[in-house]
Amino acid sequence: MRFDVVSIFPEYLAPLDLSLIGKARTQGLLELAVHDLRSHTVDRHRTVDDTPYGGGAGMVMKAEPWAQSLAQIAAASPVSDGAKPTLIVPSPAGEVFNQQLAYELAAEEHLVFACGRYEGIDERVLEWAAEEYNVRPVSLGDYVLNGGEVAVLAMVEAIGRLIPGVVGNPESLVEESHADGLLEYPVYTKPSSWRGRDVPEVLLSGNHGKIAKFRKELQLRRTAVRRPDLIAALDVAAFSKADKNVLWELGYAIVNGRAVQRDAVVEPD
Repeated sequence: MRFDVVSIFPEYLAPLDLSLIGKARTQGLLELAVHDLRSHTVDRHRTVDDTPYGGGAGMVMKAEPWAQSLAQIAAASPVSDGAKPTLIVPSPAGEVFNQQLAYELAAEEHLVFACGRYEGIDERVLEWAAEEYNVRPVSLGDYVLNGGEVAVLAMVEAIGRLIPGVVGNPESLVEESHADGLLEYPVYTKPSSWRGRDVPEVLLSGNHGKIAKFRKELQLRRTAVRRPDLIAALDVAAFSKADKNVLWELGYAIVNGRAVQRDAVVEPD
């Protein structure tokens, strides 16, 4: 898999040389190149922005440097004939990035990230780029950052770790938060007793069936408290009776294979 990142601050992406992503690059499990947008400017000030048409605060990134940079990357793309690389544009106006999208993007052959700054990139760039790319504006969440670099660091790590071989134990990808639509269960290590706090006894029992049941219950309880929106999105039709009992205790009824808060269920006359 190949990643290309375009930024006016290429040094911002230096952390991608570290940890598992850096190791994966060294091992050839993924390719990653960072490009300086300013290398495609022609004036002595290396200008990449200008004032917005229609007025308003801030500056807008100019179209031509982006077009030249993206065209150069597309020309060298490793995607198969007839396919297009995917252009990810970090933007608070994009679809929200989540684990499901990370899995989807991890199946792509070539991802290109356009790190915007200021008030964003001239919208015509995204329209023009659709000729050579599958363009996807993506947001990390409902807040605004100074630029796209922080979002790209997060997305590249979330996507890159799903590539086979990047994470040493692939089972850990199955047992983490959001892999099954729930938040991850609490984890513990030695010593079993620490500052008056003991590890739950079931985890010391060696009974894997009981441990799995206990962990699933903790996942449901943690998710219901911290992210009830995830409970509402679950397909619980295949849940065990024990799981459904936990949901009932937490205030949810099962309606058409979905968990619905009991106080929202209208009883028939």
